[in-house]
Amino acid sequence: MTRCPCLSGLGYDECCGPFHAGTANAPTAERLMRSRYSAYARGLPAYLLATWHPSTRPRDLALDSAVDWYRLDILSRTRGGMLDTAGVVEFRASYRIDGRSDSQRETSTFVRENGLWYYVDGE
Repeated sequence: MTRCPCLSGLGYDECCGPFHAGTANAPTAERLMRSRYSAYARGLPAYLLATWHPSTRPRDLALDSAVDWYRLDILSRTRGGMLDTAGVVEFRASYRIDGRSDSQRETSTFVRENGLWYYVDGE
């Protein structure tokens, strides 16, 4: 079993893998956020663009292969459940680059349209 990069405790094929493969959709804002983190960790820019809301989506996205994403911590979540149409997830994503560790802390907003969750933006 390959551990999922989002550190949910599940294997990749049971967690974010089906979302990345397009065989399932994230049921909550947090699950979408976890799958997007895993997409950064696995180098999947097409998935990141597909799950980015069209109103804020960049034209293209180049990922830095020198960045090693190794830890995700969910700090808080507001709404974003299966019956909601909006949600907020605060997280810290840790990475290594050029032999040093650092982290990015973000509060991300998500919306659900036509049954699909999208990342809108983050602070």
